[in-house]
Amino acid sequence: MATFEDLQVLKAAETIADSIWKKVVGWDGFAKDVLGKQITRSADSIGANIAESVGRYNFGEKLQFLYYSRGSLFETKYWLNRVKERGLMEPNEIREYVEGLTSLARQLNSFASGLKTVRSEQKKSAVRETAAEYHVDPIDDASLILFSEKDFAFLKT
Repeated sequence: MATFEDLQVLKAAETIADSIWKKVVGWDGFAKDVLGKQITRSADSIGANIAESVGRYNFGEKLQFLYYSRGSLFETKYWLNRVKERGLMEPNEIREYVEGLTSLARQLNSFASGLKTVRSEQKKSAVRETAAEYHVDPIDDASLILFSEKDFAFLKT
């Protein structure tokens, strides 16, 4: 049986996060503090949210964590733009990360779409009773009389 560690989308996220970590540890203190912590956290958050989505039972929660993961992916792209502008990595390194993140975004979208398909199929195959028809006959004034005058005759004596 496959575990969440076997998911290709998670492995791809881990590869990017670990690679970014290895780059950031070589930066000077100021760059690490200002950009390094941010980009490392956002890159780590991609995989962490994928893992958390797998651990959720409810489909809505699973999808929500995949959306968080995608948000962290875009945050990581933002920080890469800052890294590029501040000359902390070579342009070809940035391009490789952006390509990796773009591929990962496609994998995430496919993973989420597959999850939606599974949810939709499970809803279709659920055992359900057919709804009973409910009819109301018009009320007849005569049927509103529960007791006749004769039934209350004993009260008059």
